[in-house]
Amino acid sequence: MWGTLTKMGKPPIYIWLPSLLVAGLILLSPTYLVFRSFNTDIFTWQLLIRPRILMVLLRTLLLVFSVTVISSLIAIPLAWLQVRTDLRLRKLWSVITLLPLVIPSYVGGFIFIVALGPKGMLQKLLDSILAVDRIPDINGYFGAVVILSLLSFPYILLTVKSALRQLDPNLEESAQILGDGRWRLFFGITIPLLRPSIAAGALLVALYTLSDFGAVSILRYETFTWAIFNQYEGSLNRNFGALLSMILIVISLSVVVSEGLTRGKGRYYRSGQGVSRNPRLISLGIWQWPSLLFSIIITALALVLPICVLLYWLIRGVFAGEPLLLLWGPAFNSITISIAAAVVTVLAAIPVAVLSVRYASMLGIVIEKVTYIGFALPGIAVALGLVFFGANYMPVIYQTFVILIAAYIILFLPAAVSSIRSSLLQVRPEIEQAGRSLGRSSFYVLKSLTIPLVQHGMFAGGAIVFLLTMKELPATLILSPLGFDTLATSIWSASSEAFFAQAAAPALLLILVSALPLTFITIKEDLRS
Repeated sequence: MWGTLTKMGKPPIYIWLPSLLVAGLILLSPTYLVFRSFNTDIFTWQLLIRPRILMVLLRTLLLVFSVTVISSLIAIPLAWLQVRTDLRLRKLWSVITLLPLVIPSYVGGFIFIVALGPKGMLQKLLDSILAVDRIPDINGYFGAVVILSLLSFPYILLTVKSALRQLDPNLEESAQILGDGRWRLFFGITIPLLRPSIAAGALLVALYTLSDFGAVSILRYETFTWAIFNQYEGSLNRNFGALLSMILIVISLSVVVSEGLTRGKGRYYRSGQGVSRNPRLISLGIWQWPSLLFSIIITALALVLPICVLLYWLIRGVFAGEPLLLLWGPAFNSITISIAAAVVTVLAAIPVAVLSVRYASMLGIVIEKVTYIGFALPGIAVALGLVFFGANYMPVIYQTFVILIAAYIILFLPAAVSSIRSSLLQVRPEIEQAGRSLGRSSFYVLKSLTIPLVQHGMFAGGAIVFLLTMKELPATLILSPLGFDTLATSIWSASSEAFFAQAAAPALLLILVSALPLTFITIKEDLRS
């Protein structure tokens, strides 16, 4: 039975002050957007009431809802199979089903068009074998949903797997003793306990879909982000682009509030002492092969197909004599800046998550909701906001790594906050209260008890931030110091000039480089569980 979350009184200064500073950083770009919005003419404001804007809004919301639902339907079964069952090669699936997260949406979108679109590789193959001269067009809503779902479900997979590892197995085993079958146990006990992690991952998927530009532009499915990019990139009407960005912020805050209502105020830690041990793996029996087939299909579509297409481009370019880019410098730059961004973002997320969970108050609620704004904004809007403030108020950090990492914090902080928060919800506050009752300071308790107890969430959040930073493009292009090239910018430079063979090399290296730390983190987490 659920109880009410325990409050711990007034938050200490080392919790609320860093949280306020983080919230202030997040609000820099929205402040710039407000400034641009209210310095525009009445004609620009009247553009918002056109029927076309309403249609773009409805199309955006439909895409967000569809991608979130489908990603959940993919990720939750995969997480349960990999953590709680005797699925064959489950350690391997645990790694490779997360790798679609490293594929940029603009790369994934073009790969699917080339492979599955009209006159693509599949159509040519069918034409040569079965004389099929046309296949259904995947452009538009259907293609955007499929591609974004296949590239986004690892957000939910990471957070749900982290939560599954922390669940007390006694709860499920007690239900089995009382006669609950596996399906009733799964939907009656496991799913309710996973509600915070499912909601946290689904929130990331929804906000990522809101902010995506690459897939929707390639597949010709107009959303708010595409409209905003057209206004900024084409210099058509940047004030109107700011107004559209403000609407995007309102939508993102609505999504965040909805996630909070779904999360509820329940207690997700065990009320007794419990036992720290791994649960017994469930035998799949006759469901072993269907489970394997499900894992194979998802991996084939989300990972194997993109890699095969990239390899095809690369080999074709080599035989055609096209020069390949020297990538050691961009690879080193991508790795170092991504590690730095992951570490700094996780450190910034800890006080926000602790304030939200352990010191539940209006301040904590507001700050937590504010952190999600940046994730829903297009990278170009965040970057232009930082350019405005950096050039006018802090020129010393303009075009330095400081302002670049600040952009990554704004864009990707929710990935770390949501993961750490879902882990913290499963930690009994009485453990921390006992530490303080023994005369330890609250900072000592945070450092020695709380942080080690939520390290699963920290690793998961850090992994997501690392991968997102590796493939981030607009903010990196605008804010990077001169001469600082990354794998993402190398892919963009080659593909924008239609040198797809040259784009294949950095794209494959991006997947490889991102896969190595993700594999290490996943194996380390599996060994601990």
